[in-house]
Amino acid sequence: MYRSVTRLVLFDIDGTLIHTHKAGVRAFVNTLRSEFDIDNPSQDITFAGRTDKSLIREFFTIHGILPSEENFSRFFDAYVFWLDYMLRRTHGEIGPGVDHFVNNLKAQKEPPLIGLLTGNIRLGAEIKLRHFYLWDYFQMGVFGDENESRDKLASLALERGRSILGNDLSPEEVVIVGDTVFDVTCAQSIGARSLAVCSGSCSLEDLSKHNPTWVAPNLNKIQVRTILG
Repeated sequence: MYRSVTRLVLFDIDGTLIHTHKAGVRAFVNTLRSEFDIDNPSQDITFAGRTDKSLIREFFTIHGILPSEENFSRFFDAYVFWLDYMLRRTHGEIGPGVDHFVNNLKAQKEPPLIGLLTGNIRLGAEIKLRHFYLWDYFQMGVFGDENESRDKLASLALERGRSILGNDLSPEEVVIVGDTVFDVTCAQSIGARSLAVCSGSCSLEDLSKHNPTWVAPNLNKIQVRTILG
């Protein structure tokens, strides 16, 4: 049986590569308070697996704020400063096995292209990953300020991968690594394979129900050769 060779590996950030212990959530809350006078934003909104812009659209809708480009810009211009502030004051860490896993990918004789597929806006992603000295690991990426839909981001990542690796890059040669159901389903939306890790908010049982190609407790518990094909 033919086995696809992995040419592009895309990583989610929060819960997959790093744990910020809600520094990002606190940055959201402080931005809403400082910029829009919202003292008690809804605590019922789920952050995991979402794009930043879709989260803010939901906050705006709940609190009666016009979801205009001006208000989005106003929010994110302040958010990145709050994010940097919170990261410096919050104990966080790199996920188990992340350094080893990514370095093993890079050490292959014919290494895959290594990138990001994240709901974070680009500058937010960079601030988070530079804080943990991981930003320079990644050669390309798609970000939450490019589209609010994670599935559309997956399509964009495939398009961007083809612009770098060639139009012969097939979806089966792409692996998306993430810790939520959204990461699994966005991989499925483009016909890519998925590695689901239970290092974030989703359990092994919840992730397995959505039929990822592989599932593991964290990146320390899976060999790179498993996903290379």
